[in-house]
This record gives sequence, C-alpha cells and structure tokens, in this order.
Amino acid sequence: MRRVVFNQKGGVGKTTIVCNLAAISASRGRKTLVVDLDAQCNASQYLLSSGEAQAEAGTADFFENTLKKGRQSNDLQPFITPTPFDNLSVMAAHPDLEELRVKLEAKHKIYKLRQALETLEGYDAIYFDTPPALNFYSQSALIAASHCLIPFDCDDFARQALYNLFDTIAEIKDDHNPELSVDGIVVNQFQTQAKLPARLIAELKEEGHPLLDTAITSSIKVRESHEASVPLVYFAPSHKVSKQYAELYDALGRKRGGKRR
Repeated sequence: MRRVVFNQKGGVGKTTIVCNLAAISASRGRKTLVVDLDAQCNASQYLLSSGEAQAEAGTADFFENTLKKGRQSNDLQPFITPTPFDNLSVMAAHPDLEELRVKLEAKHKIYKLRQALETLEGYDAIYFDTPPALNFYSQSALIAASHCLIPFDCDDFARQALYNLFDTIAEIKDDHNPELSVDGIVVNQFQTQAKLPARLIAELKEEGHPLLDTAITSSIKVRESHEASVPLVYFAPSHKVSKQYAELYDALGRKRGGKRR
C-alpha cells in the first residue's frame, strides 16, 4: 500500500496526517516508510528529531543520483533512515530538493521514484509527504502511489481548491497511473463549535464529494506533539485526537479491503 496525502493548498495538515497515520501503521507491527518530498523537511524533523539518528542521505540524494550519467541502481535502502520508533523509517528530505527540481523536470525523471519503489522489499506501507503545490515531487508521488487521501481544513479557499484538485488527480490517473484511487476527503483541524465548518461540510456532501466520516479536530496536543517530535500514538495515545487518527487509519483499511490491524 502506497498512500500520498495531497492538497495543492498549504496549511491543511498534510505532514501531520502522513506522520501520524504512518506511526499508527508502525505501532501495529507493519514495516512502514515515510517518503518526505517537501523541501521544508517537516516530516523528517517530526520523525527524527526526538532521537540521535541523523539522515545521512534521503530523497534529494536519490534524485540527484538519477541525474548522474550511466546506469544507476534502483536500490533505495542507502537513502532510508530508521526513526526512533519501531517499524518506522523515513526517506528524509533536504532543502536541496528545490534546487534539483528544475534539473529533474528538464531530464523527465518523473517515473524514477515509482520505478525504485517497485523494487523495494520489506515494507508493508509507504506514505508520501508532498509540497503544497503541483510540481515535480507531488506528481512523482501521485504516479508512485496507489491511494490518495485529501485533507480539507474547512476554509472556503480550500473548498475552491478542491475542484481543481480532483481534476488534477483524474489527469494523473488517466495519463500516468491508472491504479491511483482516491480514498476520500478527510476534514482536518475541525472546530466543532463553529458554524462555517459544518456548513461547508454539508455543502460538499450535497455536491457528492467523497467525505470520510472521521474528522480530526483542532487541539493544542498536536502542536505539542510537533514540538516533541513524537507522533500522537506515542505522545498521547489516550487523547481524543489520537483516537481520531486511529479511527481514520481503520476506516482507510476497511476501504481498501484490508484487515483491521
């Protein structure tokens, strides 16, 4: 299972969702990998900063390697770093990703990540964190993924962006990755007492958009988890937001026909 959490709008919680779903997967005994494709490196910091391990190589090194002349190996293991959490590893990002992007686009390296992941063994689940833009890296993730989860933060700007987003995913599916399926829209940073979020959700449902039943509410505990660099399943397992993430993980498992673990 390869899942990308994607939205072209920033600030909708992609990184938090990726890292917490991946951590739940790992905590349930599944060998899990997070591929950080965002030059801001937030997923890498979230998963590595609480321990002593430092990433000696990562996604920037992998893509730079694809630019070298001659036959290159598809072996991803040299670019993967174990996190302090059992069963959870990361292909860490680096700010150099932004500088590499233009070169990669010019050399048409858009399929290299998928090709390499197809040879990677030993992982039960792979999650992609993407930049908040439709660029080389987000396209690479959408081409490599089997599932796409769309975060929505109950903002009218985010609602308008959804329409273009579905068109983008459909185009990627038609042109590059016929196996890509949309898990649905997950409402994130939901404020239960506010009227606007409830209205926007109701209107999206009326329009036929695939909203998932589980919503992730706003909580200071999430920011504390970021500061500690410890995903919620380890940082505050009994907190309501941790339980919401577990519910979301289970719901996604049922959608793809997998067993609840």
